[in-house]
Amino acid sequence: MTAFGKLIRTTAFRLTLAYLLLFAFFAASLLGYFAWNTRRLITEQITSTVNAEISEISEIYGRRGLRGLVFTIENRALRPGSNLYLVTTPTGQAIAGNVGSLAPGVMATNGWSETVYRRLDDQDELDHRALVRVTELSNGFRLLIGRDLDERRRLFGIVAKAAQWSVLVVVVLGLGGGVFVARRVLRRIDAMTGTTQRIMAGDLSGRLPIGRSGDELDRLAENLNAMLERIEALMAGLKEVSDNIAHDLKTPLTRLRNRAEEALAKSRSESEYRAALERTIEESDGLIRTFNALLMIARAESGQARGDMDDFDAAEVANGIHELYEPLAEEDGMSLRVKTQPSPIHGNRELISQALANLVENAIKHGKPAPAQPGGTVISMDGRQIVIEARQEGDRVLLSVTDHGPGIPEADRQHVMERFVRLEASRTLPGSGLGLSLASAVATLHGGELRLGDARPGLVATLVLPALTGTGDRLATQTQDVPQKVA
Repeated sequence: MTAFGKLIRTTAFRLTLAYLLLFAFFAASLLGYFAWNTRRLITEQITSTVNAEISEISEIYGRRGLRGLVFTIENRALRPGSNLYLVTTPTGQAIAGNVGSLAPGVMATNGWSETVYRRLDDQDELDHRALVRVTELSNGFRLLIGRDLDERRRLFGIVAKAAQWSVLVVVVLGLGGGVFVARRVLRRIDAMTGTTQRIMAGDLSGRLPIGRSGDELDRLAENLNAMLERIEALMAGLKEVSDNIAHDLKTPLTRLRNRAEEALAKSRSESEYRAALERTIEESDGLIRTFNALLMIARAESGQARGDMDDFDAAEVANGIHELYEPLAEEDGMSLRVKTQPSPIHGNRELISQALANLVENAIKHGKPAPAQPGGTVISMDGRQIVIEARQEGDRVLLSVTDHGPGIPEADRQHVMERFVRLEASRTLPGSGLGLSLASAVATLHGGELRLGDARPGLVATLVLPALTGTGDRLATQTQDVPQKVA
């Protein structure tokens, strides 16, 4: 397709052409209305002048008779730019006036008519047009008085020519403007097309150009760039997950195979085979938990869980997690407490519960205070305390888990929310490094975020989620009478 063909096929050019035609139509209509009103005004002026003169001459005829009528007509017919005058006898013979010829039948009909005529002193053979009124006087005489319409024709011609030039100027300027706008838009669209082609070729780092005008194309480019950044992040995450799966799951699978081979090679009794199978099952359960966590993260990041969202109180989730994990914490020498207040939210209860459970498991596993040095201060129970809290602050609901362990250095807090990331201090403990990744994905799914802060000492992990508004007033009212729980 040629450049001109692409130009005239653009939406901007077609819209400009449509607006041009519409504007030209309105301009022509306005000039036509002006010409019609001008024509009507001139006609009214002619009729008013002729009527007044007929009344005056009829009065002269009544006072002075035919002689006075002829004298008056002859005098007025000789004036420069005079009207048309003609007096005829009852037989139709002209006796006074400046009209040489008329269309047949004009003098035989009383009243107004538009006719062709020729003056007595005209040298050319051309006929002119005039608006005339014929009146019958006493004794059968007839009087014609009229006005040439050349003035009306010339004025109408001036308006028509002005309309032609105006429409021509509008068309030329409109087409020029349309070409300019279309080329400008087409240039930006071509730039966007080139970028999208590079992206489709595999270069996900490409971004659409954004101008300074802030128009609809700039807003579209900004939204598409945000989408491309999200896609690039997802693709990078997919590559990272693939690499992590290849590296981090290779070890437990190899260990599982080695233990099976060792059982086949060395085990002799039923108890040894049973122990080997138990270790195999335990290793398999760990792999299953890892894959389940990956599937849950993928479900959260893809947005599939949005269909299972409902209104509920986050305080109930916090209380349920407390009841579930309190025995486990006590077995590990920790104290698990909960502080809640009504906190209505709209979301996926299962995923939010799992995310909070992950935070509590991390706190139980990694939140133990550092062992006291010989002769040092004895660690109190407050130092072994983990607090689950659910509260609402403005338009946000905060679900937090606070421990008093070694915490996470500020430089690593963003890094630990990635998949399969485990800090050096926790590599000897069981786990897959997916707990915080899942919690972060769940928070993002609900339009919130996972924040990791310093508990001085220890770590405070907080799920920041949007509070329920509008339809949530009913749920909030229902929970106002529920006392705050502190366990």
